[in-house]
Formats: sequence, structure tokens, C-alpha cells
Amino acid sequence: MTEKEKMLAGLHYNPADPELVALRLRARLLTEKLNQTSAVEAEKRVAMAKSLFGSTGEQINIESSFHCDYGQNIHVGENFFANFGCVILDVAEVHIGDNCFIAPQVGIYTAAHPIDPVERAKGVEFAKPVSIGNNCWIGGHATINPGVTLGDNVVVASGAVVTKSFGNNVVIAGNPARILKTIEGSSY
Repeated sequence: MTEKEKMLAGLHYNPADPELVALRLRARLLTEKLNQTSAVEAEKRVAMAKSLFGSTGEQINIESSFHCDYGQNIHVGENFFANFGCVILDVAEVHIGDNCFIAPQVGIYTAAHPIDPVERAKGVEFAKPVSIGNNCWIGGHATINPGVTLGDNVVVASGAVVTKSFGNNVVIAGNPARILKTIEGSSY
């Protein structure tokens, strides 16, 4: 297996592998251009985001600054919006559904490191994918940790730290995030 294949399979991998270094550089250069492109050049910004991400819907809006590891492991649906300061560490795949809104300073992380200090010192990493359903709203300064799946119609309160998965139609908040209430009568 290549280091990239190991990475995407959730196995320990070497992030210093030349192929991975080149892919991260590509993403850094694209995000650098995106972040320096004027807000009045909306079509150009959309085209850059679409070339950075693995797949997107037609309607996509990303405010600067935006940062990611690879870009190509991010898949977003139709009508996606990411506000200022979004960071998506897409070492594993990140899937985000239709009509999802991400508030300022949100972090979505798939990257992880061994708990054992000897293993961690060797420089190996691993990752767990993140999946966010349709019609979700992630509040400002929320953190979505590796391996989390959120169902449809989930609202994540500002500042929440999401360490486990949640089903459909819930509002979650806190550290660690827990269900505050169920969303009744959703029209979706």
C-alpha cells in the first residue's frame, strides 16, 4: 500500500511521504490563491473552490480565510457555505450534505495521532472520516472531531466540541457536545 492509501484507509501512515507532501503543497497554493482573491470575483472564487475540493454542488460559497490539508478529500453538496476562518483537516474524507452552513472559526478535523508517546514521536499519523448530513448548521467556533457522523437537520451550537456521532433532527451543544433538544416537525 502507498502512504496515501494507508492514510485514506485509516491506517498509520507517514505524512512525510513525497506524494503526500506534494498534495498538501498543491492545496496550500490553491487556498493561498483563494484567500487572496477579492470577494467581488465570486465566479473565480467558486471555480477555485471546485478545483480544490473532491466534489461539490453547483452553489458553493467559501469566505476567506479557508484552510485545509488536501482539499481533494472534501466533498460538499449543493448550497454549501463556509464563513470566515473555516479549517477542514481532510486527511480522511469529509462528506458534507446539501444546504449546510458553517459559521466563522469552525474546525472539522479528521487527523489524529497515536496516544502512545513513543508511537507519536515516530511521526506517524492516522485519520477517521467525518460525515455531516443535509440541512446542517455548524455554529461559530464549533469543533467536529475525527470519526464523527452527524445526521440530517443537525444544529451544532457555537463553541460545541463534537466528540461522538449524533442522528437526525437534534440541537447539540457543550463540551463534549450533548443533545439539547430534538427538532420537531422538520419539513425535510
